[in-house]
Amino acid sequence: MFLDVLMRRNPAFIEAAMALHQAGKIPANAYVLDLDAVERNARLFKGEADKHGLKTFAMTKQVGRHSGFCQAVMRGGIERSVAVDMACALACDRAGLKTGHLGHLVQVPRQEAAFAAAKLQPDYWTVFSSEKAQEAAAAAEAAGRTQNLLARIQTEGDTFYRGHEGGFDAEDIVSVAAELDALEGGAFAGITTFPALLFDLETRKVKPTPNLSTLARAAEALAAAGRGRIEINAPGTTSSAVLGALAEAGATQCEPGNGLHGTTPLHAVEDLPEDPAVLYLSEVSHHHGGKAYCFGGGLYIDPVFPKYPVKALVSSEPTSRQSDLLEVEIPDYSAIDYYAMIDATSPKPVRAGDTVVFGFRGQAFVTRALVVGISGVSTGTPAVTTIENGFGDAVSWPGAFQQ
Repeated sequence: MFLDVLMRRNPAFIEAAMALHQAGKIPANAYVLDLDAVERNARLFKGEADKHGLKTFAMTKQVGRHSGFCQAVMRGGIERSVAVDMACALACDRAGLKTGHLGHLVQVPRQEAAFAAAKLQPDYWTVFSSEKAQEAAAAAEAAGRTQNLLARIQTEGDTFYRGHEGGFDAEDIVSVAAELDALEGGAFAGITTFPALLFDLETRKVKPTPNLSTLARAAEALAAAGRGRIEINAPGTTSSAVLGALAEAGATQCEPGNGLHGTTPLHAVEDLPEDPAVLYLSEVSHHHGGKAYCFGGGLYIDPVFPKYPVKALVSSEPTSRQSDLLEVEIPDYSAIDYYAMIDATSPKPVRAGDTVVFGFRGQAFVTRALVVGISGVSTGTPAVTTIENGFGDAVSWPGAFQQ
């Protein structure tokens, strides 16, 4: 679904990635990033967020916490990350993108709290419960710090993805704030939820969830109790197009992830300011039964849309032509994606070694794909920067395979 946008708005990136793959510079089964476009997107996003007085924390999990992505985001003016888990925080910190927000969506494990407090020193640390608040505060106290804590809140009727549930009762937020403030090493700083915004399939627009109203009511209760200056963290489906609405709803923080590489659901149906800056690249392996099998490993298509016909560009030469699109069958999520199957019955020949380019909304950190940065697309001098795994570690491909 995002391949059409890539072909229309960033064909030079597609063609650069294909040429570099054919030259032996990019492996099959790789998320590929246009770092020039990421930098532009970050600068654009930061400028719009600043207009609305919003703090910006970059989410990097969707592109495997790639160090080049982190550095492109920093060049664009975003100086802090939101870490979905400790692995995310470590990778970003190593790349120089310091931790602005930790603990949301994934709480910090007990035995890792001391490291988080002493070494990562997040600006904000989200806690779902009294126990996790005590762990965070104690770790900060031992490190000689006072940690700003965000209380994740929820109430009946709020929206959560299954497995994401948790948080303090929103109705108790005034007493929760006092409880967190009373902790040695802790300080109540504000409230958060997820998701605050979601894409609506019927209207093809981004709409607030009930959670955003829950945040607003909690903020009103806190203000009535004398806590009027708090942080309100309201992530979900964040592109520059929604920042005005977030600020109007009272948010003080925003956390772009897919927005920084142009793959929020809204980017698939509207041309937003951010350019598409990520693709998934594979290679034809072999033929069987009228199908050309291409390597998988990163074929996790984030299911924000109902299942739809998948197509890919398939060629031995750089191309962004509609005529080089072929239909592809992706294995069901219950299967391991060793391969995807390309329709090879059309007049267009499909050969082993051909490059295959997909455009979809990915989640590189839950796959076994590599992540590749490309710089210089905007100047016509594309080159690979680093090839990394999903934890932001550089890997030795292709050198490890050369005799």
